[in-house]
Amino acid sequence: MQRRLVVKVTAGADAPERCAQAFTVAATAVTAGVDVSLWLTGEASWYAVPGRAEEFELPHSAPLADLRDAVLLGGRLTVCTQCAARRGIGEVLPGVRVAGAAAFVEEVLGEDVQALVY
Repeated sequence: MQRRLVVKVTAGADAPERCAQAFTVAATAVTAGVDVSLWLTGEASWYAVPGRAEEFELPHSAPLADLRDAVLLGGRLTVCTQCAARRGIGEVLPGVRVAGAAAFVEEVLGEDVQALVY
């Protein structure tokens, strides 16, 4: 059985380095063939909205939209239900799932899962 990686990012523009690190780790793992699930919570929830990742800028970092798209192409991307509701987020990008804590707990408690929280 292949190990799986669940990355939860809680930061957005409020902590851009932490946010970019989470996306970078998730996208790098996807590129390496790892089964990846990236969870967007808190302020990171905005990056499930069309056009928002394209506005993110951090010197010496890969474009957040490219990292997000790599995850969407080879992994799974989920935005927290409550986080989206608190921010009034209704529309998310195609391929993005909206799910709550029960789904997150189910994923991280799976066999051969490594969970990282940024």
